[in-house]
Amino acid sequence: MKLHAAAILVIFWLGIFTLHTVKGSIASQSMAKFSCVRLSTRQLNIRNLVNYEKRQVPVDAIVFITAKGIKICVSPDHKQVPAAIKKIDQTRTTKGK
Repeated sequence: MKLHAAAILVIFWLGIFTLHTVKGSIASQSMAKFSCVRLSTRQLNIRNLVNYEKRQVPVDAIVFITAKGIKICVSPDHKQVPAAIKKIDQTRTTKGK
């Protein structure tokens, strides 16, 4: 009887571990699956931007990420893009030192 209970306990923990591992790997791919369908034309608050990525599918876009984790898609031709990218790159360089 003790062996039976131990086997059930081991199977239970393996199930929990597998579920946790799969859930973690799916969450880590969320940015890779994110795509821009609309581009914002609003003025950017450059101070709140912490990261960016260049995307080409389904449209050419720059995805800016705010401190709160909000993703904003803008055209690479948007007038504030160069200043925003420069600010983020400078922040990365300063933190790296």
